[in-house]
Amino acid sequence: MKKLRLILGDQLNYKHSWFDKTEKDTLYFMAEMRQETDYAHHHIQKIVAFFSAMRNFYDHFKSKGHQFIYYEIDAQANKQKLVENLNELISKYSIEKFEYQLPDEYRLDKQLRTFCEDLGIESEVFDTEHFYTSRTEMADFYEGKKEMTMEYFYRHMRKKHDILITGKDSPEGGKWNFDKSNRNKWDEKTEIPHERGFRKDVSEIVKQIEKQKVKTIGTLNESSFSWPTSRADSLSVLNYFCDNLLVHFGDFQDAMHTEEKFLFHSRLSFSMNSKMLSPKEIIEKVIETYYRRKSEIAISEVEGFIRQILGWREYMRGIYWMKMPGYAKENKLENKNKLPDFYWTGKTKMNCLHHAVTQSLVNAYAHHIQRLMVTGNFALLTQVHPDEVEAWYLGIYIDAIEWVEMPNTRGMSQYADDGIVATKPYISSGSYINKMSNYCKNCFYDVNKKTGEKACPFNSLYWNFLSEKKAHFENNNRMNMMLSLLDKMKSETLKAHLKRAQEIIKNPDKF
Repeated sequence: MKKLRLILGDQLNYKHSWFDKTEKDTLYFMAEMRQETDYAHHHIQKIVAFFSAMRNFYDHFKSKGHQFIYYEIDAQANKQKLVENLNELISKYSIEKFEYQLPDEYRLDKQLRTFCEDLGIESEVFDTEHFYTSRTEMADFYEGKKEMTMEYFYRHMRKKHDILITGKDSPEGGKWNFDKSNRNKWDEKTEIPHERGFRKDVSEIVKQIEKQKVKTIGTLNESSFSWPTSRADSLSVLNYFCDNLLVHFGDFQDAMHTEEKFLFHSRLSFSMNSKMLSPKEIIEKVIETYYRRKSEIAISEVEGFIRQILGWREYMRGIYWMKMPGYAKENKLENKNKLPDFYWTGKTKMNCLHHAVTQSLVNAYAHHIQRLMVTGNFALLTQVHPDEVEAWYLGIYIDAIEWVEMPNTRGMSQYADDGIVATKPYISSGSYINKMSNYCKNCFYDVNKKTGEKACPFNSLYWNFLSEKKAHFENNNRMNMMLSLLDKMKSETLKAHLKRAQEIIKNPDKF
């Protein structure tokens, strides 16, 4: 039977069982398509990374004897749309069966399901063999429960997969979660090893993208592209992280600094989200390193890293498939404002936002606290429509794929889902940013001033948000303390906060 197998750009699983043997009647298909470059306004480094990784994947398996058809973005045969390409190939090669792996984005899942419903030949869908969980496993776990607190799911996953467990379901180190040990500001004394980067010339890919007039954001160095785009690259980054960075990852995972964009972070998210590496092999390597170097590496470093992958990553995927397609329209706080222009330029007098946005534009990267407590915090406090925030996050980061980006943005960052993901909105005044970074040190604004023209904009925006959304959070126990402080605030002080906040919200690009 002549089979056509589709592999999407984020399905680069070198260990997938499809490739256990070569089959002369099985034809694999991959394509760089305008359908995928144009559905969001992507960072140039994101498109280059996916194209490069896809081409490396194709070259690897073609060299192993698998039959492949690969369309580059400018290929004459490329119809630039998935369904049109598939129909053409099925007809041209007299395909008798179509097979594909479960897509991780709802739009592609729907597109392929519809395609197969109308297909005149047999079709079959396979698992990507990547995640710890199935699409529905988390929904089954929370069935009948009032709240879907991630911590309980995380503990369940630890026990189920015997990860950092000692004795009878007891956590390594005596605690399930060492988050309180993961909140240190970088002391500027602990040496940060240089990231494991690469110096790849991607100028030919860039020329193809530009020739096709694909609209992109951000910048890149065409002769020194530094992201991993093969399995060998990805394993090198993983080994480097375990050997050099894991020892202080947990200590400073929430820290931010003007001179250190990566700190002790792994830079493995693109390798994972494209599936060049699996979460299981990453966790196994980290645990092996921990037990081998237990005298050097504390449990808090390891648990903090594993929580992000086994906990948040699998949890966010579960939320996505539980709540889609309605989740894409959630806006429970009814925020309606436009995203400031400086999110596309980095041109703002607020030092924290200038650095976080500029770093994102230059590197297609920012770690979770920069995303959550700087760019996301400001967007929520200025009450930007979640659609606008989501479009920015989806486009600008190299690791942003909708299944993980959407619940992190719409749920965790913007509280648009009314507490499905987060138990309270992640907002703060300037004090939190000052606590976790050196951003405030040379800022135009004074983080210690509460009101007035030189006061940090986050300070007035914070109290304005609480005032405007007070009715929404009156029954949220985690907001009681801050709402109580709001009630006790002197009326003239509150009026000053509200007045300044409205000035900022009206024209954020002025600040």
